[in-house]
Amino acid sequence: MTTGQDTPASRIDTSRPHPARVYDFLLGGKDNYLVDQQVGEKLPEVARRACLLNRAFMHRASAWVAGTGVDQFLDIGTGIPTEPNLHQVVQAVAPAARVVYTDNDPIVLRHAEALLTSTPQGVTSYIEADVRDPETILAHAREVLDFDRPIALSLIALMHFLTDEEDPYGLTRTLVDALPSGSYLILSHGTADFLPAELSERIGSTYREGGMTLLARDRAQVERFFEGLEFVAPGLVSGPEWYKDTPAPEYEPNGVYVGVARVR
Repeated sequence: MTTGQDTPASRIDTSRPHPARVYDFLLGGKDNYLVDQQVGEKLPEVARRACLLNRAFMHRASAWVAGTGVDQFLDIGTGIPTEPNLHQVVQAVAPAARVVYTDNDPIVLRHAEALLTSTPQGVTSYIEADVRDPETILAHAREVLDFDRPIALSLIALMHFLTDEEDPYGLTRTLVDALPSGSYLILSHGTADFLPAELSERIGSTYREGGMTLLARDRAQVERFFEGLEFVAPGLVSGPEWYKDTPAPEYEPNGVYVGVARVR
């Protein structure tokens, strides 16, 4: 079953680039506009590779968490649907899994309505909302998910678009604190730790020129998102280094930290 929620603000702005649409362009998608393409074309190849590695991590981590018995997922910062989507990955493991998608770009909602489908047993829901308003997200999620049972919270390539003044750590804590024991946080975040300084600066400046903020935080700063949680091995690592029950991915330099941690 698939459900959705539209809002009065659901108007697609094609005059300004949006991170979800730039990400779609970098992944080779077609659901983007000239303003998004102009940003993507200025980014170095390592940025496109980081998107692909980041998505591959999402697939591995989500499948592994579903394999532990967790059958509820809250994915914030969903992005344009690109197969396989998170719900397809987890419902292949747990057919009755329930998935709530959230993004703040109306085009994501429109494509979700057309492309996101569920198994007969599972549920896929979506809402247009912003991570800066976690209570709205949680209110909708409670209509679909059972907060008395473990939930996997997915924050993939999202928090690096928030400035420190927007309190990304506090927002993450609000979301995590709403989850019961046995839940998981799946998070990836851009970093400059693995890249030459000139490449990292080029990526950041390209986003800034497009009117977007991208903060490449270091290891200690990314680790703060997991405070109070129990890391799943191998802990906080670069994108290709996180794997569990699959062959080791081929390593390549990339600009992403990833991790999965359990709520105690």
